[in-house]
Order: sequence, then C-alpha cells, then structure tokens
Amino acid sequence: MNPAVRTLILWIAIFVVVIVLWNTFQAGRANRHEMSFTEFMEQVEQDRIADVTIRGQKITGTFKPGGQYAEEDQFMVFTPDYPELIKELREAGIVISAKEANENSLIQYVLGWAPFLLIIGLWIFFMRQMQSGGNKALSFGKSRAKLLSATGKQRVTFEDVAGIDEAKEELAEIVEFLSEPEKFQKLGGKIPKGVLLMGAPGTGKTLLARAIAGEASVPFFSISGSDFVEMFVGVGASRVRDLFEQGKKNAPCLIFIDEIDAVGRHRGAGLGGGHDEREQTLNQLLVEMDGFESNEGVILLAATNRPDVLDPALLRPGRFDRRIIVDSPDINGRTGILKIHTREIPLHDDVELKVIARGTPGFSGADLANLANEAALVAARKSRTNVTMEDFEFAKDKVLMGVERKTLILTEEERRVTAFHEAGHALVAAFSEGADPLHKVTIIPRGHALGVTMQLPTEDKHSYTKGFIENQIAILMGGRVAEELTQEDITTGAGNDIDRATDMAHKMVCEWGMSELGPLSFGGKDEPIFLGRDYAQRTDYSEDTAIRIDREVERIVKDGIERARGILTKRREVLDALAERLLEFETIDGSEVNALILELTGLDLAPAPPDEPSPPRDQGIDERDSQTEILEDEPEPGGMGLAVPPTPDPIS
Repeated sequence: MNPAVRTLILWIAIFVVVIVLWNTFQAGRANRHEMSFTEFMEQVEQDRIADVTIRGQKITGTFKPGGQYAEEDQFMVFTPDYPELIKELREAGIVISAKEANENSLIQYVLGWAPFLLIIGLWIFFMRQMQSGGNKALSFGKSRAKLLSATGKQRVTFEDVAGIDEAKEELAEIVEFLSEPEKFQKLGGKIPKGVLLMGAPGTGKTLLARAIAGEASVPFFSISGSDFVEMFVGVGASRVRDLFEQGKKNAPCLIFIDEIDAVGRHRGAGLGGGHDEREQTLNQLLVEMDGFESNEGVILLAATNRPDVLDPALLRPGRFDRRIIVDSPDINGRTGILKIHTREIPLHDDVELKVIARGTPGFSGADLANLANEAALVAARKSRTNVTMEDFEFAKDKVLMGVERKTLILTEEERRVTAFHEAGHALVAAFSEGADPLHKVTIIPRGHALGVTMQLPTEDKHSYTKGFIENQIAILMGGRVAEELTQEDITTGAGNDIDRATDMAHKMVCEWGMSELGPLSFGGKDEPIFLGRDYAQRTDYSEDTAIRIDREVERIVKDGIERARGILTKRREVLDALAERLLEFETIDGSEVNALILELTGLDLAPAPPDEPSPPRDQGIDERDSQTEILEDEPEPGGMGLAVPPTPDPIS
C-alpha cells in the first residue's frame, strides 16, 4: 500500500478512536446524577433506590424503575457523619455494598483525565511529526535527502562509468581528498566546496554521482532540486537548512542535488517581482554554501542540463569551485559504454562494438544503453540464444528512424510520390561533396514520417562549415525538387524539409555570420517566457536590416533549391531507377545506392574508410570540404522526412 494512504488511514483510525472514547466518557458522566444528602434520603424513603456502594463518605448506586430517573441511571452522593444511615438503608430493603475508601482512586483519577491527556499526547505527536523527516505526515520543514549506502547490490563505481574520462579524473580527486586529506592539506590546499556537473541529458551526470557514492567512504546524501519546492511558504529554505545541518553532523560528507536548476534559477526574473518561494530557497542555499558560517567537510555536488539559467551568485568560486562538462562520448568512449552495457548480454561472434560505436555518432550514454537493450529485446522476440549484429542494426534503425508503422496503408500513388521524394534526398546527398555518407533509404513509414533518408558520419565532428550547411539545405530541398520534376503536382510532404532549411538559412544569416551581411549577430537569444526575462524582446536591428535578412534567407534557400535541381536534372535516369527500386524493395542501404550510381554513371561514390582520404567526386558539383556532421531534427508528422542521429549543436 502507498505510504501516504497508510498514513491517511492511520490518522482516520486515531480520530475515530478519540471520538468514541470521548463520547463514552461523556455518556457515562451524563447518566450519573450528583444529589444532595437530603434528596438521597427522600429517594430512600420513597423506595426508589435499588442498591448502593459505600466508599468512605462517598455513596454511589442505581435507581429502581418507575421513578423520575431511569433504571440505568446512577447517582452519587457524599454523606456526612450519620451513624443511623446503614440501619435506615436496611429497613428500606436496599442492597448495600462496601469498599475501601481509596480503592481504585488512582485509576478513577487517570480515567477522569484520560481525554485531556489523549488530546495533549496527540498534539505532541503532531508536533514531532512536523519536525521529523522522511515521508511522515506533516514533515514540511525537514529535508528529504536520502542517505545512500556505499554497499549494496546496485552499488556503482567508476568502473561502471565510461566515455567521460576527464570528468572521472576530476571527481576521483574529490574522493581521494576525502580519504587522504593530509596529502592536500600539507601544501595548503583546501577541499572544493562545490562541484557542478553540466551536460546534455543522458550523458551520465547522475551516474557519476552514484559512482562517487559507491567509491567514497563517507556519508552521501542525495536529493532532487524539486524536493525543496512545496506548497507552503518557507519550506524550501527550511529544508535547505536541515539538509546542511545533517551534512555538518555527518561531516565529512557529500551532498548531491540533481537538477539544481529547479531552485537555482536566475533571481529577479519573475513576472510578479523577485520575492518568491524559489528565490528564498536559493538565498538560503547561497548562505549555506558560503555564508557567515563555514561548512567544513561538506561538499556539494550538483547536476544540471541548463547551466545558462543558473544564478551568477551560485556559480562563483567559493560555492561551485569546479564546473565539469559531461559531454557526449567520442568513438572510443562509445565503445567503452557499449562494453559496459553488454556485459550481461550474450553476444554473437559477429558483433563488433567498434563498428556499432562508429555508426552511432552523437549518441549519449543513455542512448547507447537503450540501443543495447533494444537489441536484446529484438533477439528475444526472435527466440535467439544470443544477440547478433543484425539485431543491433535493427535496434539502431528503430532508435534513429522510429518504429515501422506496418499498419499504415498507403495508396500506390502515395508510395510513388514518397519513393521519388526520398530518392531526391538520397541522390542530392550522394552527389554533394562533403556531405555525410548515405546509410539507408526507405519508404516504409517510420515514426511520424512516410519515408526516411538517413545519413551517418564516418567520424566524430564538432563544427560545421558553410559548405556543409549549404549542401544540407540542398539535400533537404531535394525531396521537393524531385516531386516537381516527376509529379504533376507537389505535395505537403516537404513541409518539414522547408521548415528546417529555412531555419538553417536564418541561423546562417543571424547567428553564424555566413552570409553577405557579414559576421554579425542579429536578434537576441530566446529566453523562457515564464521567467519573465526579455518578455518584450528587443530588436537590435533596423527595419531595413530586417528586410535584408529576409532577402538573404530567401537567397540561401533558393540557391539550395537550384543546386538540388541541377543535380537531379543531370542525373534524372538515376532518380527514376532509384525510385523504382524503392517501390520494389522498400528499403535500400547506402552501398546499394552507390552501386546503382556506379552502374548507371560509372562514378564510384562509395565512402572511403575513415582513415583514408575521400576519392574525387563528380565534377560540376559544388566541392566544399566539410568536416562536420549532419544537423539534427525530426521529420514532420504525416510527411516525408530526413531522419538523422542525435548530434551536438554547431559551435557558433
């Protein structure tokens, strides 16, 4: 049962018990009548008393039926020193019982105070709950950090981390400092107070933190940035205080805050002013990290994929002394990651992890873990005893291009349009110097696209040349040009291609300085609207410049269209043959496309091995050297698309 549900049921049960006890006590008091001694003697004379119990000077008893009191009613009376009382009670035929005067007096006293004691106890219990941590009810002000054990079945160490060696070295030094502080302190070195892990999602920031928890022999507290945010005002700051108090008690220790941007965003950026709950939490965090009181021995680890929105005061030395970039792995890193994620997977002899790593540029550690898992699932569905290279290839296509939509039925006309559209993409890519090699062309609907043309770079690249981007725009427009050349009318399938080509051209003009307007930047970066920063975005260029920008964007896109038109017009026979082969086989890999081009034109466009120079290509095509990889985007729903692997953004 959910802990919250169990807690709710417990409180309901306590409430019901309190009500029942209180009602029982009150009911007992309501049916007991306190009488004067005179009235008691009158009831005796009228023969309305059934029995009495005498405890010293206190007499209790019950009434006979038929009088002004009910039979179940009781009475209580205090008697003076009256020696003839017993005689008169016996003459009246009343049953007499006698008990010691002090018998059960303590019990009666406690029972009399029981309801009040119960209320006081419940109040104390509630207050203790409010001051306690964990998942207990009303634990508002206490930190919800979890203390991780260095031992356990799921312990992670640095041996389980690959592809980010520089980050591992930085963090291994932290672990070494905690285990041998004298080695650094004898030279005057001080332990860093904070380490910020920055990188794209899935690159291994949280995994690194778990590895530190497994390596370090000190307490390790883990909490998420969103755990500080609560519906009650002041709770976030209270939890920060409590978290560092726990850290001080367990010093030396490590505190890990995942997704710290949830509480560390830039202050003074809210639409309603700068005094809100998040900023109070951040202010308290700043004070605890480096305020008037020092926190010796408490190291704060934090992870975020949005370092651009963090407050500058949080990033200064003395708070986060080290900023570690956790980037996507290179080919050797990807190979190491694949080895880790395939340790428990039986592999066939034909599986070459180096080849898989070369074909997955831009993949993060999470992407590679997903790839290995998908390959294992594919092999299991086929009832294999081990995972083959074919399974990895199928899993890679599924991850890169999406799941095959076998239930989507296309008309023959739609299949033909899609075939020519994808053939246009493929041929422009094949005849463009510097473009990444073709990997696969298919007209089988995958994901949101009716057809997919995929390119894969042969090596890791981290920047884009102007020639490569112009070629890419031409490749994107190749599908629309192929439709114009072969069909009676154009379709909506090129909508996503046009959008991506326009966006690239706009970035070339406004961000990358790759146009006739020169190396200038136009327009500021978009800020999150909910932060209120630059809500009314300023325009840093004139209307005349805006017109020139529009003209440059239009020129670049139209140049790409003309380049694609020149290639497809010159190689029309290859376009028709490739489209017909797609209609027949539905899926063709890059080597088959190159073989078809060689057969029809005599040109060998097959990519050279990674370590060898590329052969000369067809003359007449814009020959610009490019050492970059393809830009990332997703195909438009319902249209033809150009699917590509995830890659880093270009360096501007």
